[in-house]
Amino acid sequence: MSEEYAHPEVLVENDWLELHRNDPAVRVAEVDYDPNANYQMGHIPGSVLFDWRKDINDPVRRDILAPEQLAELFSRSGVEPGSTLVLYGDFNNWFAAFAFWVFQYYGFADVRLLNGGRKKWIEEDRPLTKEPASPGRTHFPVPHPDDRLRAYYDEVRRLLPRVAAGQAALVDVRSPKEFSGEVTAPPEYPTEHAQRGGHIPHAANIPWALAVRDDGTFKTRAELEALYRGKGVVPEKEIITYCRIGERSSHSWFVLRYLLGYPNVRNYDGSWTEWGNQIRSPIERP
Repeated sequence: MSEEYAHPEVLVENDWLELHRNDPAVRVAEVDYDPNANYQMGHIPGSVLFDWRKDINDPVRRDILAPEQLAELFSRSGVEPGSTLVLYGDFNNWFAAFAFWVFQYYGFADVRLLNGGRKKWIEEDRPLTKEPASPGRTHFPVPHPDDRLRAYYDEVRRLLPRVAAGQAALVDVRSPKEFSGEVTAPPEYPTEHAQRGGHIPHAANIPWALAVRDDGTFKTRAELEALYRGKGVVPEKEIITYCRIGERSSHSWFVLRYLLGYPNVRNYDGSWTEWGNQIRSPIERP
């Protein structure tokens, strides 16, 4: 089914991974928010662990990992510039999609998502192991970022008049209660909140979960196109996605850019924790 998408090569199915997971040119990584509840309880044989908080984010700054940190992560994980890197994870690939976005931002050539993530692999009774992978060390060169994939606070603010005029689009992928300001963070993430609730002015609320089925796989291209076009999010516009900390919006960014082929989509990873805490940020609440 993946052949129907604009860029089907970035999405792999379980059968493909079963055939290729022992291929030396293929590296597999599980990206988890809580490794103790997932990777350590059982993971795809041969897959390394990328801890979302420790490995994909800077340990001190509010930022993604630096180029040198990514080079070290890949080197110790056995990833080479010519590798095919398949990512999967918990929460229907939230954090795997975030890692996908980060690695694309740093120009890694062949990174893919496992359709359905951990959930579908386990539901299909595919093999699991508790044995950590121990790949041989490689030398990965320090990458260079591509800021065409990332949006920053000032850029989002400058875009607001165009969004108001219908010439650009902001996609808020959070839940309706977060969008309305009824809650500032879901109860399971109480430390990731903002001082104020609401949303960026003129944003369209299209929750990330509307893009997937119950088993975590992506809906058809026709269903996804109807979902976004119905809210005025069309390929002719400049589009920025955001959520609370950037992980769910990476999932929607992936859908728009790779499954639907929208040419000008960026992820605002500062998202609501930055916007809702910034002095004099304009917000809307119903």
